[in-house]
Amino acid sequence: MEDLKYIQEPSALPEILAATSALGFTMASEPRTGALLQVLAASKPAGRLLELGTGTGIATSWLLSGMDKKSTLISVDISEEFQDVARRALSSDPRVTFVTQDAAAFLWRQQAAVFDLVFADAMTGKYEALDEALAVVKLGGFYVIDDMLPQPNWPEGHEKKIPELLAELSAKPQFRIVPIPWASGVVIAVKKSAA
Repeated sequence: MEDLKYIQEPSALPEILAATSALGFTMASEPRTGALLQVLAASKPAGRLLELGTGTGIATSWLLSGMDKKSTLISVDISEEFQDVARRALSSDPRVTFVTQDAAAFLWRQQAAVFDLVFADAMTGKYEALDEALAVVKLGGFYVIDDMLPQPNWPEGHEKKIPELLAELSAKPQFRIVPIPWASGVVIAVKKSAA
């Protein structure tokens, strides 16, 4: 199936992709991941969304393109250089707030169960501060991660972390997960109970 043929790309995406390429940023989410985020964001009307790892804003643009007018998105990244690409392309959208900060420090300041969707695209929120990232997900909310299939930019030994992370996520009694061999490898978890 020619799945990319049917995906509606965000209007800001070409500008972001050009700037991403110029910076040599190689950790961007791919279109299939973006399309999935777009659909999941659309399922949360008036939702509060969180992105851990803005990068240059590629996934940010996909999330915004799925959100309704009453939804909000906080996007966190430690790199001001990369996040500035997203700011230039997307900051005119009042639904998004960019935070330049370590994601773990951001998570430590949050109350529990305040986000309808958390996309953890950075190491923090996925391999580090996982419990803190899961704690901010509302009942019925999504926790989404990508890059679960082998990637050329992985550091040596990283592939061993994937089964450990999947085992840890699947052991959380308040979540149900589904690993999907889609795009770079996606896991969607939904919070089914408070404890």
